[in-house]
Amino acid sequence: MTKSQLIDEVARTTRMKKVEVTRVVDAALGLISKRLGKHEKVQLTGFGSFEPRKRKARQGFNPQTGEKIRVKATWSLVFRPSKRLRERITGKKRR
Repeated sequence: MTKSQLIDEVARTTRMKKVEVTRVVDAALGLISKRLGKHEKVQLTGFGSFEPRKRKARQGFNPQTGEKIRVKATWSLVFRPSKRLRERITGKKRR
């Protein structure tokens, strides 16, 4: 699903104007992006959570030469689906 498809579906479901839905979706995604950019966790109840995680610097190696290299610390983003979403997708209930 693309952003425009999401906007179309929400507009149809809520009977709101697409212009209004676009503003709401853009605002929501903007706020989520802003918080993640500040390395804050974003939790959407019933959907899941986005969590930025710091990966430590480490020793690596070049597979072609075998030369040791230093891999810098970096940030990654982890998404964890909610229990309800996971059950909906898999069709299984967790114990």
